[in-house]
Amino acid sequence: MLRRAVSGIKMAVKVPVAAYLGVAIRMEPPAGSHPGAILLVLEHRDPGLSLPLYRAADGTDIVAEWQSWGRVLGMPLLVAEADGRLREPFERVGALRIAAPIARRRKRTALKARRPSILLRRRMGEAPASPIMHRGEREIIARN
Repeated sequence: MLRRAVSGIKMAVKVPVAAYLGVAIRMEPPAGSHPGAILLVLEHRDPGLSLPLYRAADGTDIVAEWQSWGRVLGMPLLVAEADGRLREPFERVGALRIAAPIARRRKRTALKARRPSILLRRRMGEAPASPIMHRGEREIIARN
């Protein structure tokens, strides 16, 4: 819900989030005594309906905020060019971002070359010098 005053007339405009293009980063140049800033804007096709979400004097937390707003709203991330055009910094198909495949991390690489620790707990069996032979004994078998 946007509340605006146009020519002194107060109005409320209900715009669904799906009508917006995405969350854009814009540079605001310095003007007079006012220092420049970096803005996060929820961009609409009509510039009058675009909403500023976040403003920072420096760019320390702007990328984290940008990604957070994009994730929460489910909107694509955009960058505003100097001429005002919007572009996506990351390629995507539908709602999925496309990126080069990441090499799979091998698990426990430092331990992979070592012998298993279970071998440290087991003792190797030793064969007796002369095997024990049992002769002439009755075998006990339980039969029903």
